[in-house]
Amino acid sequence: MNIQTVRTPSFTMEYVRFGSGEKHFVILPGLSVQSVLISAQAVAAAYKSFAQDYTVYLFDRRNDIPAGYTVHDMAQDTAAAMRTLGLEGMCLYGASQGGMIAMDIALESPELVQKLALASTTARLTDERYQAIGNWADLARAGSAQDLYLAFGETIYPPGVFSQMRDTLVQMAGTVTAEEMDRFAILAEASKGFDVADALGKISCPVLVTGSRDDKVFGESASMEIAQAIPGAELFMYDGYGHAVYDTAPDFAGRMLRFFQQT
Repeated sequence: MNIQTVRTPSFTMEYVRFGSGEKHFVILPGLSVQSVLISAQAVAAAYKSFAQDYTVYLFDRRNDIPAGYTVHDMAQDTAAAMRTLGLEGMCLYGASQGGMIAMDIALESPELVQKLALASTTARLTDERYQAIGNWADLARAGSAQDLYLAFGETIYPPGVFSQMRDTLVQMAGTVTAEEMDRFAILAEASKGFDVADALGKISCPVLVTGSRDDKVFGESASMEIAQAIPGAELFMYDGYGHAVYDTAPDFAGRMLRFFQQT
């Protein structure tokens, strides 16, 4: 699967595209130490049920990250990239930090979003909810790749999944570069202070919120607060799948597809 580049007057951003449908489905992933585009084939396999009716876009963050970058900046840049590609009236899905970006886009550029799905995210990143992310940023700044991967995996996955993935995470840590670690730290720290909670009532498109009751990053209350604040939002809470429920729950993609296909 070829990685493509969208160019705007201010920046470039990489993405992959798959599927052949007339409708647009956009995925905004959460934080990852290495680019999620490396795993594009796995993402395409996970969302193969979308491929007939949708053309699917998986976006990375912009290539050159400026000093003081914030989640709001990420949202503005991602919206600009979407406009450059002609993606209006899309089904937009954001996970974790990607969900923060997606909420900001739905608030600031509502014409781009027809339906919105959010997973394991928060509208207000309190100091408590930033603790795990801050720890990851500290480990990245210290250059502790293996410690970072293990801390990351142990936090986002349930114990059984983490145990199965431990050796793979250690192997992945051996391939990460210093530049990737620095980039991850900047993107992680960009989340600090994010807060759109008081504006969520302005989102008028249909919204699906999913979370897990054992989310060790943001806690179960974060998803519930979002659903309560957005008029008419649907909420589904999993149990036992961890923060990365979007990767671990076997029915996750199908649940989201059914939501997008509702009339």
